[in-house]
Amino acid sequence: MTTTTTPPPATEVTGATGPRARFRHLLAAEWIKLWSLRSTYWVLAIGAPAVTGINVNSALTNLDWLSQRDAPAPMDPRMRYDALSSAFVDPAWQILMVVAGSVGALAVFGEYTSGLIRTTFTAVPDRRAVMLAKAVVMSAVTAVLGVLVSVASFGVTQAILREHGGLSIGDPGALRAVAASALLIPLSALVGMAVAALVRHATGSIVTTLVSLVLAPAFLQGDTYRWVKELGNAMPITAWNTLIENPAMEHPPAKYAETVTEAWIVFAAWPVAAVIVMVLAVRRRDL
Repeated sequence: MTTTTTPPPATEVTGATGPRARFRHLLAAEWIKLWSLRSTYWVLAIGAPAVTGINVNSALTNLDWLSQRDAPAPMDPRMRYDALSSAFVDPAWQILMVVAGSVGALAVFGEYTSGLIRTTFTAVPDRRAVMLAKAVVMSAVTAVLGVLVSVASFGVTQAILREHGGLSIGDPGALRAVAASALLIPLSALVGMAVAALVRHATGSIVTTLVSLVLAPAFLQGDTYRWVKELGNAMPITAWNTLIENPAMEHPPAKYAETVTEAWIVFAAWPVAAVIVMVLAVRRRDL
């Protein structure tokens, strides 16, 4: 008597231990892992309101100064107050970058330090798919966070400054600034994940992420040497500063200044590079 074995459907690839998990299953697993981390809730509960609050406080402070001026603002566009700058205060967004980068790093090194990564790769031998799923879930969550903080910061600050040059989303440069600020958060999270995939140590990953996102760009300022300036232009925070500039305001010409197109290229290149690093790191390095 013979037995006929029916091969598995083409959509389910089998391995040594049974059917291989589909990508949607990996997404679901990574979603559960992410929300099992307390840090995820801390980012939503503290990070986002804190950054929005700093921007709102900046707008209120500027409103008080603008309201107390003896004379109205000069008509010279070079002397006008830039209301857009209140929505995107540099230190506030640097804080959110570091927080998002740290959460991204924790999502990776947390599994290494706890040993869970061995179980994960035993259940799913395709390490590349696991890291891609992590990147997709982290990008989606932090993108929503970025949109909420960016839209809230812009909307509230411009409403406060509506009588002193407050902008609407349709004004030149406004939508670009909101979009760039929203995208800065998932970009930072992916950088943190890439760093953690290489370093695989809690303190080392956080410190390296901080250096990469905030400290290194601070040393790449000035226009004495073009190569230093060009390296600085390739950093995410520098590109973000270019994208949030108000085109209605006149700015003094800067030497070796970055263009808007170049800034968007930087914004696209860093996430792609981060994902490539993550995938190569887990494929070429042992646990």
